[in-house]
Amino acid sequence: MPTPAADRLEELLAGLNEPQRDAVTHGDGPLLILAGAGSGKTRVLTHRLAWLVHSGRASHQEVLAITFTNKAAQEMRNRVELLLGRRTRGMWVMTFHAACARMLRAEAPRLGYTRQFTIYDQADARRLTKRCLEELNVDTKRFTPAAVHNQISDAKNKLRSADDVRELVGSRFEEIVGDVYDAYEREMLRMNAMDFDDLLVRAVNVLELFDEVRERYQQTFRYVLVDEYQDTNHAQYKWLQLLAGEHRNLAVVGDDAQSVYSFRGADIRNILDFQDDFPDAAVVKLEQNYRSTQTILDAANAVIRNNRGQIAKDLWTEVGQGDPIRVRELDDERSEARFVVGEVQRLIDEGVSRQEIAVFYRTNAQSRVIEDVLVQRDIGYQVVGGTKFYERAEIKDALAYLTLLGNPQDVVAFTRVANTPRRGIGQTSMSRVTAFATAMDMSVWDAAANPAAVPSLGAAAIKAFSRFMGTMEGLRERAAQGVPVGDLLEAVLHETGYVDALEAERTFEAQGRLENLTELVNTAREFDASADPGEDTLDVFLQQVALVADADTREDEGLVTLMTLHNAKGLEYEIVFITGFEDGVFPHSRALDEGALEEERRLCYVGITRAKRDLTLSYARQRMVFGSQQYGLRSRFLDEIPFELTDREQTDVVRQPGARVSWAASRADAPPPEAVDFRIGQDVAHAAFGEGVVTGIEPGGIVVIRFARDGSERKLMAEYAPITRR
Repeated sequence: MPTPAADRLEELLAGLNEPQRDAVTHGDGPLLILAGAGSGKTRVLTHRLAWLVHSGRASHQEVLAITFTNKAAQEMRNRVELLLGRRTRGMWVMTFHAACARMLRAEAPRLGYTRQFTIYDQADARRLTKRCLEELNVDTKRFTPAAVHNQISDAKNKLRSADDVRELVGSRFEEIVGDVYDAYEREMLRMNAMDFDDLLVRAVNVLELFDEVRERYQQTFRYVLVDEYQDTNHAQYKWLQLLAGEHRNLAVVGDDAQSVYSFRGADIRNILDFQDDFPDAAVVKLEQNYRSTQTILDAANAVIRNNRGQIAKDLWTEVGQGDPIRVRELDDERSEARFVVGEVQRLIDEGVSRQEIAVFYRTNAQSRVIEDVLVQRDIGYQVVGGTKFYERAEIKDALAYLTLLGNPQDVVAFTRVANTPRRGIGQTSMSRVTAFATAMDMSVWDAAANPAAVPSLGAAAIKAFSRFMGTMEGLRERAAQGVPVGDLLEAVLHETGYVDALEAERTFEAQGRLENLTELVNTAREFDASADPGEDTLDVFLQQVALVADADTREDEGLVTLMTLHNAKGLEYEIVFITGFEDGVFPHSRALDEGALEEERRLCYVGITRAKRDLTLSYARQRMVFGSQQYGLRSRFLDEIPFELTDREQTDVVRQPGARVSWAASRADAPPPEAVDFRIGQDVAHAAFGEGVVTGIEPGGIVVIRFARDGSERKLMAEYAPITRR
């Protein structure tokens, strides 16, 4: 007679296809789950977690499940809760950064921090970088804080030290980055703060340096599950290797064909080399797609097949063949926008919901002309990737107040709020207080609380600091008493004069800021309602807010969605338009110059597989680039899609095996011109790209030119491109 446990396991596996079952029921040892687009990877991951618990292999507290965004983590927690019942309390199902932050709240003192360390967002980190540059007397116009901090962030993600950075190339820029990196690290430790990259780096540090810590976490988490493994950077890879080093029960889910975040530090080698790291790893391929038509999948398969660096997969579906992919050639970007918006209007008139329609493009700049036409047609839309809630100035001010109450050593939070709203504390007075704190090795809070002891501080400044710190001391007492975060935040906004200052402005903008702050208070009250009794709620609330990812704040309001292809990853829509299929636009010219064509092709695969039933691809004969009209080639990615999958006539594709075809050559009524007026080695000039030299001439009237300004090599139509001979 079946036991209740056996019934639960059978129920858990019901409805899974055979490869999904194989992945869910894998026993001990490393596991690589190659999950093609739309193949149900989240379902497999959550069912595996539940299977480990129901089968008795692990308690729910012995499983660590990691993903990238808070939204994905919450979805995973919800699904696991349905599968396990209420036994999810205490389970580590969270993002990389949240897991590392939780680990460091316990272990940070080993590295010289307190448990109340502050988490800096990018804006805070760049402000500190600017301060370090200024202290080193570096020209911040020539070496900008953004550029320097990006290099520091990249180095941390690759677990490189300041000395490593200096030795990479050895130019003046690398030397400056190395010096600023050193100063930045010292300041972060002194202020008891970590940036997002530090959460990963310090978590790796504590596992590497302290054997007892590493062994404890290895024993605690007998099974480690990781989503979106193709997006991991080196620091995340190393952290996982350390956690799974003893038991080797590491199960990773990902799709190398969807690795498109190298600019954020993602390293595709992590998934491609998984079998080298674990030669005994079981490999399961999830190739059945539950989202798209077979035509759409065949197109995606055909495109990605051209990549050399990949693990072969072949997506298929039982949904049906579906309609052909529509391919459209337009005169220019405005014609393209009018066509796309016209089709959107037609679909809406036919009863299609706006929420089911998405328009993708390679770069944000391409959205402008589409937005213009949407506004003209009075079609509601949203652009994903705009300013997010937690990036608004008034929200950052309010959170900085709370941060300072929780961590009185935080100079960045102090300098943000000490004169916000204006209370007579100038920049010079602020600098004197922070410099005094540094010189006396004391917190900036203690220095500001006794302003009379600060040398050269004027009477007015002493009075202003005294009033400000008197208010803050009263608020800090309430924070120490553990009052709810919502109540504390409301008191902060009123008692510091922040609300009064906005109300005194009597403007529409100020009213909007007040509404945003009201929403932040509501967020804090929602947090209070779900907080665990006895925990340090202020620290946890600030940590939770700091870890909110950009994509998590996307709102669906029944609008047509516009977004870049990068933002489209992980989403799906009934009807998708992808615009700008021209070489130099998509694939992007920068990617072509940097040898990143394969990642661009993966981005194309991502875009195609977002569509469920209807896909339209468009390109323009000419497009305004750098203030002048540019004539170019139809994207090579279009030519990689078999014509029988599209609504193009076969005569539209005059193509030899392996040959490239321009949009001009694809027109039956436009015989390809010949580049007879150019010769290899000839000096030329282009209206947008400057001077160059002809390096090749190809059939179809194509001239290949290497431009001196940036060293790029471009293929242009000789008849149409604005090229002059020198």
